[in-house]
Amino acid sequence: MRRALLVAFGLALALASHAAAAGSVDRGRDLYFAHCAWCHGDRLQGVPLTGRSAGPGGELAGGPPLSGVGTAAADFYLRTGYMPLRDPKQPPKRTRPSFTSREIANLVAFVGSHGGQPPPRVRPERGSLAVGLQVFTEHCAGCHQITGEGGIVTDARVPPLGQASAEEIAEAVRVGPYVMPSFDEREIDQHELDSLARYVLYTKNPDDRGGWGISHLGPVPEGIVAWLLAGAALLVVARLIGEGLRR
Repeated sequence: MRRALLVAFGLALALASHAAAAGSVDRGRDLYFAHCAWCHGDRLQGVPLTGRSAGPGGELAGGPPLSGVGTAAADFYLRTGYMPLRDPKQPPKRTRPSFTSREIANLVAFVGSHGGQPPPRVRPERGSLAVGLQVFTEHCAGCHQITGEGGIVTDARVPPLGQASAEEIAEAVRVGPYVMPSFDEREIDQHELDSLARYVLYTKNPDDRGGWGISHLGPVPEGIVAWLLAGAALLVVARLIGEGLRR
């Protein structure tokens, strides 16, 4: 009897935890109309940016439609602080989230109730560093650098990945936030996604044995430093040789 009660209690806790993690659609609706409808519309249809003040505080309002974007996009933009934007004309950047984890779960549940992509599964421990490096080199390094330090592209700043969690990495791959392209399972399958997440997490604290990391800025700065050090060494050697010949 005691064992049965413990099992029942454990199942109740698990169900309660799952319900809490899933969020409340009704509470998410209240949050949406209080904070998001100004820019995304009362039916999640989106609001065109007209250049006129339309927000509750007189600020500009305008945003894309959210109907059908799914929970993955909503979770990514809210947890990274990309949304809400103070100025819809400016590109989003990572900041502290404007909502609590509970509020984010509720908003995600509400947006997800209008259809779209579910959150992707990701298990970095099942991935391969070698495969992750290959996938990152082919699809990501052109903008984020091979070390995940970010960079600059046309009309956008590419963010560094040092703060990204495995879930955020997977969501970004599937969603394609802002100017980043999205990749479905035909382009990056589940094993490659796990491996990609493992590699990006590895770049936060890479193994620098036998070398000088130089803040992991990439091969060009490392090459410049190498040439400067080599040039200084050559100057010292040349001076010593010159002084030796004078004697």
